[in-house]
Amino acid sequence: MRFMIIRKGDAETEAGVMPSRELAQAMMDHHEEMGRHLKILGGDGLHPTSKGAKVKFTKGFPKVLDGPFAETKEVIAGYTLVEAPSLEAVLEWAKKWPPLDANGEVELEIRRIYELEDFGDVFTGELRAQTERVGVGRQE
Repeated sequence: MRFMIIRKGDAETEAGVMPSRELAQAMMDHHEEMGRHLKILGGDGLHPTSKGAKVKFTKGFPKVLDGPFAETKEVIAGYTLVEAPSLEAVLEWAKKWPPLDANGEVELEIRRIYELEDFGDVFTGELRAQTERVGVGRQE
């Protein structure tokens, strides 16, 4: 099973504050140790929403909204993709998140990623071949 660990944004991440060397080392140590127990598929930090945009559709018509976005608690500051045997296994590692991050005031959200098989017979035949060509639903 694949999961996304979502590090929620806060005032510092939205201000573009870079981590200290000590925090960066703690995060790398955490991910390195987690990688010994769970398969890490990817992950990155994200720039503040002030450097991003949203595309909102109303009745099928797109409207581009430039950042920043108002609700920092709903913003994603970064993510890690992992493969793990269960949600519980991911939660064990999420609970070990470095306390240096945001002075111990971090919110993480864990979400399971859909696999093609979860959709039943929707992704079969040519549609499944197309997902493999474009890399959607890719499994490592």
